[in-house]
Amino acid sequence: MDFEVNDWLKTHGVSDIKMGDSCVNQDVCNSEEGSNVAEETMFSMADMFLLSLIVGLLTYWFFFRKKKEETIEFKVQPAVTSSSRESSFVEKMKKTGKNIVVFYGSQTGTGEEFANRLAKDAHRYGMRGMAADPEEFEMADLSRLTEIENSLAVFCMATYGEGDPTDNAQDFYDWLQETDVDLSGLNFAVFGLGNKTYEHFNAMGKYVDKRLEELGGQRIFELGSGDDDGNLEEDFITWREQFWPAVCEHFGVEATGDESSIRQYELVVHTDENMNKVYTGEMGRLKSYETQKPPFDAKNPFLANVTVNRKLNQGGERHLMHLELDITGSKIRYESGDHVAVYPANESSIVNKLGELLGVDLDTVISLNNLDEESNKKHPFPCPTTYRTALTYYLDITNPPRTNVLYELAQYATDAKEQENLRKMASSATDGKALYLSWVVEARRNILAILEDVPSLRPPLDHLCELLPRLQARYYSIASSSKVHPNSVHVCAVVVEYETKTGRQNKGVATNWLRNKQPTDNGHKSSVPMYVRKSQFRLPFKPSTPVIMIGPGTGIAPFVGFIQEREWLKQQGKEVGETVLYYGCRHEHEDYLYKEELKNFHKDGVLTQLNVAFSRDQKEKVYVQHLLKKNKKNIWKLISEENAHIYVCGDARNMARDVQNTFYDIVEEYGKMEHSQAVDYIKKLMTKGRYSQDVWS
Repeated sequence: MDFEVNDWLKTHGVSDIKMGDSCVNQDVCNSEEGSNVAEETMFSMADMFLLSLIVGLLTYWFFFRKKKEETIEFKVQPAVTSSSRESSFVEKMKKTGKNIVVFYGSQTGTGEEFANRLAKDAHRYGMRGMAADPEEFEMADLSRLTEIENSLAVFCMATYGEGDPTDNAQDFYDWLQETDVDLSGLNFAVFGLGNKTYEHFNAMGKYVDKRLEELGGQRIFELGSGDDDGNLEEDFITWREQFWPAVCEHFGVEATGDESSIRQYELVVHTDENMNKVYTGEMGRLKSYETQKPPFDAKNPFLANVTVNRKLNQGGERHLMHLELDITGSKIRYESGDHVAVYPANESSIVNKLGELLGVDLDTVISLNNLDEESNKKHPFPCPTTYRTALTYYLDITNPPRTNVLYELAQYATDAKEQENLRKMASSATDGKALYLSWVVEARRNILAILEDVPSLRPPLDHLCELLPRLQARYYSIASSSKVHPNSVHVCAVVVEYETKTGRQNKGVATNWLRNKQPTDNGHKSSVPMYVRKSQFRLPFKPSTPVIMIGPGTGIAPFVGFIQEREWLKQQGKEVGETVLYYGCRHEHEDYLYKEELKNFHKDGVLTQLNVAFSRDQKEKVYVQHLLKKNKKNIWKLISEENAHIYVCGDARNMARDVQNTFYDIVEEYGKMEHSQAVDYIKKLMTKGRYSQDVWS
C-alpha cells in the first residue's frame, strides 16, 4: 500500500513522504537548528495543512478506485441460452402446428425442391409439414422433436463433389461428427441425391442415415438413393410412393384422398410501387449491385468486369473460350483449384415468348407472398420484382420441368386428352414414367416447348413462377493462380448448343450468356455476378513434390493455374518437383487449348513433361489413358518412389473412370499386386489426398 501511495504522490509533485516522526519534507528537515518559536509554529501549521491535503487526496483516490472495481466486479452478464426461439425449428413447428420437418442439403436447388414437395405432400395424409434449411436452425434440437406428437424428420441430402456435404449442410455434417446427443425416439428417413459416375456416390445421404441411427434415431423407411446420371426424378418418385405408406403405417394414419393442388404463395400486383424498391436481378440485398459491400458469397455476389473474352480453338464447330474477370477491390481471395460460381441470365427471346403465349405484360410489378406467415421463406425469389426479371434472373426456364410441375399445371389444360397426358406423366404408373422419360426428358422439352406443344395449356404466370425451380449458379474450375493473377479470375468453358429430338435448338444458359459478355458492349463494361467456392483440389504443400495432372478438353482449366503457380514458386527460388501433364483434345489444329502457353511452360522447364493425345487425328482414337499406359514405368516410379500427387479433371462418366482403371493396371503390374490390392492402393492414395478429382458428368 505504501508503494502505491508514494508512486501516486510522486506523479502529483510531492516526494519523499514518510510516516511517524520521520521527515515529511526534506527542505524543512534541513532547516538550521535554533529556529524561533514562530518558525516552529509556522512549520507545524504547514505540516498539518499538508497532511490534511494528502489524507483528503488519498481518501478521494481510494473512493473512486473502489467504485471502479465494484463496477467491474458486479457487472451483470446477459443470460445465454443454448437455443433461441428464432433458431429452434421445434418451437416453430409447435407454433404453426407442424409435425413433419424436411431438411435439405442442396447445392443446385434440387434437394430443396424435393424437400418442398415432401412437405407439401403431408396434407394428403392429415399431417402438416415444413421444409427447413439446416443452416438456419439449431440442429441439436433434433433431440427435442419427440416433444411433438407423431413427429418425423426427413432429410433430402445431396452430395457435392467428391463425397462432400453441400455448403448449407456443412455445419450440420460437422455437428453430426462431433455430437454424442441421444436421439432416442426420433423418427427419421433419408433420401440422398447423388451421381453414380462419382467415386463417393450419395456419401452424404448414406452418412446422415447411418449416423442418425447410431445416435439412437428410429429409421421408419429405408434410405433412398437418387442417381442424377440416370433418372433422378424417377428415383425420387419411386421412393416417395413407398415412403408415404410406410409413414401411414408407422403413425397409424390413412391418406385423406385429397389430391387437390395447394398454392403456397399468393399473388400481389403492385400498381404504384416505387421502382427503387423493386428487385432487378439481385440475389440478396436490394440494390446490392449498385452499392457493393464485401464479403461476397452466394447471397451477395460480386459484379466482376469482363476484361478478356477470347476464343481458344482455331477451328471446328464448337466454341471454346477464355474469360478473365476483374476482382480488384473485392477482397476476394482464391487458391489454385478453387471454383468460380457465376449467376447467368436466361435468353430474352425465351422470356418474351413465354409472355406472349400467356398473354401477360412482363413488366408488371408483382410479389409472391408465402401464405404461411411463420415460414422463413417469405417469397420463392426476391420480391417485389417484375415477371420479366423473375423469368430472366430467378427462374429455371430451360431445363425439362419435373413431374410435380406437370401435375400442378394439368388443371389448366382445357383439352381433356392433353390434361390426361400431363397427369399420366406425373403419376407413378410404369407407362406414365416411360412417357415422361421419352416426351420430356429425352426430348429435352423445357416449359416453353411444353406450352407450345400443349396448345390448351395456358396457366396463370404467377402459378408457373411459383412452381419453376430457381435458376442456379454455374461452377467453373478457375484457370489461373492467385500468386500470378491476384486481381483476376480466369475461366475456361465450352459453349453448349445442340438440337433436340423435336428439332429445336437448345442452348446452355450460362455458356451462351458468357459468350456474349465482351469487355465493352456499346461503350459499357460487361459484368458477371460471381463468387468463389473453396475446393479440396489443392497442390501439394511441398513444392518439391511431383504432380501428375490429367485433364483433357476444358479439364485443363485448373492445371493452367497449377502450372502458373509452380512457375511462380520456381521464380521465388523454391525447389519445384516434376510437373507432368497429360492433356487431350480432338484435333491438334482445331481445339488444342492454351497450345502456346503450354509449349512455353514446357520450353522453360516448368512443365517437365507435356503429353498430348489427339483423339481424332489418326485412324485409331487415342485418349489420355493410352498415353498413361505408354509411360506406365515412369508413372509408377513417380508414385511409388517420389510420392507424386495425382490430379484428374474433366468428364466423370468415361474419362475419369478409364483413367482410374489405368492406374489400377499400372499399380497391379509394377507393384506386383492382385487387382483388389491395386484398387485398395489407389483408394488409400485418395484417402491421403494424393489422388484428387475435379470431375463433372
